Amino acid sequence: MLLEVIAVCGDDVVRAAAGGADRIELVTGLEEGGKTPSIGLIGEAVGLSALPVHVMIRPHSRSFVYDASDLRVMRRDIREARLAGAAGIVIGALTAEGRVDRTALLPLLEEAGEMNVTFHRAFDEARDLDEALADVLMLPKVNRILTSGGKPSAVEAADEIARMSGLLRDTQIRLLAGSGLTPGNVADFLRRTGVSEVHFGRGVRKNMAASGRIDPDVIRDIKQAAL
Repeated sequence: MLLEVIAVCGDDVVRAAAGGADRIELVTGLEEGGKTPSIGLIGEAVGLSALPVHVMIRPHSRSFVYDASDLRVMRRDIREARLAGAAGIVIGALTAEGRVDRTALLPLLEEAGEMNVTFHRAFDEARDLDEALADVLMLPKVNRILTSGGKPSAVEAADEIARMSGLLRDTQIRLLAGSGLTPGNVADFLRRTGVSEVHFGRGVRKNMAASGRIDPDVIRDIKQAAL
């Protein structure tokens, strides 16, 4: 199992690494679902740990529908994140009708170059998950989809996630499951779904609060439970 942990500051990166996390998703505005962090924070996170840092590219939390100005900002943020040494980006865009916006995403993916690319939980807000899955498969360079299976909790959507994971088995894309996972349910979830990557945010923080510090012991418990 590969464990990705959300970090919003340098202390988070250090504590996630100490607990045994495998990858960092770097964001700001965790309470808003994550937005693009500053260039200074990206450079700091990359320098604090050997863990790969994947940077959220989301200019605002208003929606996942972006205009031309938003897309210019996103392209510049991707360029700066790449130059700062980030290993990947976390990105997504939808049309006003709720379909994956491939027209908007293609130039952004080109800017990403050889970076890893995660399509984030905009996927769960698409009008139809099977249609969204087909659309993402047509995008070059996307390595994974972060999803809760269209439900508030990935645990509730375990059967759907297992089905989608099976559909992706012979493709370049893997599912990264997140939301609602705990040290107590992660082992059964992995067994039921067959996914190999999981994503934790509030679930590894003190009091399960967005403002809480990351608890390395909880990360260790998750890793141990998955053995």
